[in-house]
Amino acid sequence: MEISTIMKKKIEEMVSKEIRLDERGLLEHRKLDITFDVSHNAEGSARVKLGDTEVIAGVKMDLVEPFKDSPDAGVLTVGAELLPLASDRFEMGAPAIQAIELARLIDRGVRNSECIDIKSLCVKEGEKVWSVSIDIYPINDAGSLIDTCFIAAVAALSNAHIPVVKDEKVQYGELSKEKLPMTCIPTTVTIYKVGDKFLIDPLVEEEDASTARLTFTFTLPEEEIHSMQKTGEELSEEEILSMMDIAIKEAKKLAPKVSAFLKK
Repeated sequence: MEISTIMKKKIEEMVSKEIRLDERGLLEHRKLDITFDVSHNAEGSARVKLGDTEVIAGVKMDLVEPFKDSPDAGVLTVGAELLPLASDRFEMGAPAIQAIELARLIDRGVRNSECIDIKSLCVKEGEKVWSVSIDIYPINDAGSLIDTCFIAAVAALSNAHIPVVKDEKVQYGELSKEKLPMTCIPTTVTIYKVGDKFLIDPLVEEEDASTARLTFTFTLPEEEIHSMQKTGEELSEEEILSMMDIAIKEAKKLAPKVSAFLKK
């Protein structure tokens, strides 16, 4: 959404002095909270709050035929729906570009990190595999929606149990003790450029004042980058490397906070 010139200039001046609208440091996340089992109809679910930003994610599983080019691999899909409930910037109707981009960002981070071993989801090669669908629903968009949605998706996956199967039919509502196999817990950090400064976890107004953003997905402690996506103005090589360094450092701070909830 367009931001007024006066507001953008004010935010740029504040950020240049390393002051933010809510008095955080430029590289400081808001308070994180994760709650599990928020949906009785999902195989796994989580509600994530990052400051006032709130997102619910659910995982549904089903037995399906595999794709012909990957007969021994499960199916992974990600969907995101941006409703007016979350922000007056979102509208009802066909998925907006922002929703499509959000789903693709999360899909790419989850898929490329291989946190879900899709080969292990094969029940009978060429005939039956598990499909894993991640549905993401922002409840309140108060900034940093990408990172909050990614945390919610990973939290819901970590909470998911494979449903009971009887006579080759999925018994929805009956969950086995077998959890969805996860190989790692990936972390996403998005860096925003405001003026000539970089910041993380922006408020909506700070997002509006930014001129570029760069999203990274890592696995730690390897510091392996699994996905990157840039939006906005052109960035120099020096800026990209600086943003990467910041993202790695902040991922090392964020990952233990997320893991602490997942281990509860």
